[in-house]
Amino acid sequence: MRIIRAGQPRSTGVRGLTIETSPIAETQTAPSAAMVNWKDVCTVLLDMDGTLLDLHYDNHFWQVHVPQRFAEKNRLTIDEAKDELFPRFRRAEGTLDWYCVDYWSRELDLDIPLLKREVAHLIAIRPHVVDFLDAVRRPERRVVLVTNAHNKSLTLKLDRTELSGKFDAIVCSHELGMPKEHDRFWGRLQETQPFDRGRTLLVDDSLPVLRSARNYGIAQLFAVANPDSRGPDKEVGDFPAIRSFLEIMPD
Repeated sequence: MRIIRAGQPRSTGVRGLTIETSPIAETQTAPSAAMVNWKDVCTVLLDMDGTLLDLHYDNHFWQVHVPQRFAEKNRLTIDEAKDELFPRFRRAEGTLDWYCVDYWSRELDLDIPLLKREVAHLIAIRPHVVDFLDAVRRPERRVVLVTNAHNKSLTLKLDRTELSGKFDAIVCSHELGMPKEHDRFWGRLQETQPFDRGRTLLVDDSLPVLRSARNYGIAQLFAVANPDSRGPDKEVGDFPAIRSFLEIMPD
């Protein structure tokens, strides 16, 4: 496994914050394995939070745990803390700061990595992920974890889940200078992890990420309909959606 390193501060943290969730506007037809011609797939790009891992951990952390600790530190009520925090989260959305543990530690005067460890028992692998990773990885096919997660969060989650050995490479977006939502991200990724966009499959729970990948020309794109196991289904736009990796499991 190769983890890309660029020697710069890494980013992540607020990935997965869903202050308001939108139910799927209409019934989505779940794809079947027949929709993926695995013989034509040479590279599999996989998101982490909300895709391989249950987004409940991140949602609970930012919506519940951080407001609680922020309220305690600043002698606020929980509602007052949320009124202070959530607009600040929204303003950072879509930037590298949005994902940066160190940024939020400075901004909120809280030890975010420590707080993340306090609720680490909520970190959980989504169903059938391990079976999927074992089935999809082949000598002729590379599996790459592509995440907006900060190295501190990434390390915590990989230590808890023991998934690190399942990938040929792990790429953190901050080391490429921009989050996955940016169209230019994919060109930079291709420079470090060469892939044929016409023979690449991406699974991600973020619509902005899927749209940027589509703009770049990545051929096969799948959304995750239920990234938070305890929340409602998400809007998936016009992307095919899966609820379980069984639906696209190779034979």
